[in-house]
Amino acid sequence: MTCEIDHEPAFNYWVPQTLRKRDHIISLVKQRQTRYLKKTHKFGIQVPKSVKEAYELDQTNGNTLWADSLTKEMKDVKVAFDIKDDDDPIPKGYKEITCHMIFDVKMEDFRRKSRLVAGGHMTETPKCMTYSSVVSRETVRIALTIAALNDLQVKAGDIVNAYVTAPVSEKIWTVLGPEWGAQKGKRAIIVRALYGLKSSGAAFHAHLADCMRHLGYKACLADPDLWIKAEIDPDGFEYYSYILVYVDDVLVIHHDAMKTLMRIDKYFKFKPTSIGDPDIYLGAKLKKATCSNGVE
Repeated sequence: MTCEIDHEPAFNYWVPQTLRKRDHIISLVKQRQTRYLKKTHKFGIQVPKSVKEAYELDQTNGNTLWADSLTKEMKDVKVAFDIKDDDDPIPKGYKEITCHMIFDVKMEDFRRKSRLVAGGHMTETPKCMTYSSVVSRETVRIALTIAALNDLQVKAGDIVNAYVTAPVSEKIWTVLGPEWGAQKGKRAIIVRALYGLKSSGAAFHAHLADCMRHLGYKACLADPDLWIKAEIDPDGFEYYSYILVYVDDVLVIHHDAMKTLMRIDKYFKFKPTSIGDPDIYLGAKLKKATCSNGVE
């Protein structure tokens, strides 16, 4: 420690363990970065490390799979950039960062995935919370039990490019890269919370919380990512409906869950294939139980 007080009784019982934990986390991050740089294939499919290599692989393979994933990603994230004309100045106080594309292959269908990521390491760490909290697994189990006991519907949805829906809290700009095609080299102010920024998780969490409150839900005091609202079903039964949020995975428990999910979809677009009965949530397989007499 800079003040050389870590040997004092008030500090020496926790400082060494905290520093070791810090070093361990940094080591794991470096190992993960090294593995990504060294890994050339996933599921037997060659993964590019740059936009240029992605197009070259498509040409070699005689398809447009990587190009299609790039086109889709750029269509989704272009709202995050305010592109400036050549003679437009960048406002004072804005910091320049870089952005880059990362590539992946999805396990479920070997779909190619491209993601534009901001260089968050080039910005200062915000003084407030920088992450998005998530609903606990215990809360999910309890909520599903309540749903079963009260014969409530359970529907799920996965928000498309979740972070990009939220306004950015940092003053940053960038020079557009090769993924922008003819606009490469232009300057742009980043106006949405891109993946990679230190504050993006917290920005999206706050943005989603505003939506939940607008829909009349209140955060549970025991778990702030469980949203509660008093409801009455068509038979006059009074109960609480629930919305559970795990970053961009939303689970709705309601007597008309699909209607509630579609209300959220007006503010945060869900992936069309993700809307409906939950199949897997937080890694657990979900299935509505059926009694031996055939009654659900």
